[in-house]
Amino acid sequence: MKVILLPSADKKLDEAVDYYNDQLNGLGEQFYKEFISLIEFIQIIPQGWQKVGKHTRRCLFKRFPYLILYIVEYNAIIITSIAHQHRHPDSYKKY
Repeated sequence: MKVILLPSADKKLDEAVDYYNDQLNGLGEQFYKEFISLIEFIQIIPQGWQKVGKHTRRCLFKRFPYLILYIVEYNAIIITSIAHQHRHPDSYKKY
């Protein structure tokens, strides 16, 4: 299944990778690798994650306090946001 990363989600991903690399050299790369692994899991079972909106699902990172918000439309997974779990849920949009 095709994955589409919205520009706002791409920006949040870059910010998180940069933040973790600033904390410890290489930690941002580990964050990115976990992101890629989660995307691969979502592609295998797109409906397997918790619904948090009418069409939105969320997938939690295991090692980092982040989540991936996405919707499934036709034959595509659209990543709408990558969000820190300790921030207010209104800071990211659910569809």
